Amino acid sequence: MEAVRLILRYAHLVGFALLLGGALVQYYTGRIYINAVMLWGATIQVVTGIALAAPLGREVQPDPVKLAVKGVIAIMIFIMVLIPYLKKRETVNKGHFLAIIGLTLVNAAVAVFWR
Repeated sequence: MEAVRLILRYAHLVGFALLLGGALVQYYTGRIYINAVMLWGATIQVVTGIALAAPLGREVQPDPVKLAVKGVIAIMIFIMVLIPYLKKRETVNKGHFLAIIGLTLVNAAVAVFWR
């Protein structure tokens, strides 16, 4: 079970990298829109996050409040990425886009600093 958990954690980090990397590339090119890489990253984050929250035979379970906070943030990010992508918007409001980047960084901070 430890190998499954480590693979899920690795995939979770890849999803984070796709989401944040895709967003930063769009931001620095000047054309702010939601690309497919960001959608894949957000999707991977939610799916692997749910799988990581499952009790995979661990003796010590993660804090349920932390999991709930991370879950809410991840779902908010997913919705903020999905809706403009499905509507095929050519540009996204800068505040909306910066909120996606900010929430992604907050989600990572919760994972790292909340014990």
